[in-house]
Amino acid sequence: MLLEYLAARYPGTPLDGHILYVSAARQRLFLVMDGRMQGCYPIATAKAGLGCTVDSYRTPPGLHRVAEKIGAGLPLGAVLKDRRPTGEVADLARADSAQDVITSRILWLEGLEEGANRGGMVDSHDRYIYLHGTGDEASLGRPSSLGCIRMGNADIVALFEQVPVGALVVILDN
Repeated sequence: MLLEYLAARYPGTPLDGHILYVSAARQRLFLVMDGRMQGCYPIATAKAGLGCTVDSYRTPPGLHRVAEKIGAGLPLGAVLKDRRPTGEVADLARADSAQDVITSRILWLEGLEEGANRGGMVDSHDRYIYLHGTGDEASLGRPSSLGCIRMGNADIVALFEQVPVGALVVILDN
């Protein structure tokens, strides 16, 4: 059903290969490869809901692609700031919801819908919207991020290894 929706909504978009489907309502990310679901992961989208405007702290809906992969080879829980490792490793056994640290790996998203999540004040890439590990895995399963899509550290590492740059990412409120 997802592929039929995507084909109707985004005609001409190649739908073979890897697709990451983010369900904000379910707080789950589904990995689809060559038309078959291969994985389901708990996530956390924005506490403020879906939206595209810069400084809104919302998760941008619509069609994206993985533009960059950052963090290959870093240890599980490695803390990244400004897309660079800090040398710290988060204590994943002790969640710290006071800090919204980015950990382990980053899949940096680029919007593909001009005026909706690409360009101007709605550009997902310019807003630094990522799929990334979190130092607060207890926050997964409910909207709690500042706009990015948080994942468990083992999950983002596994996804990082499977998903190529250019993979489609669709974020929907369903």
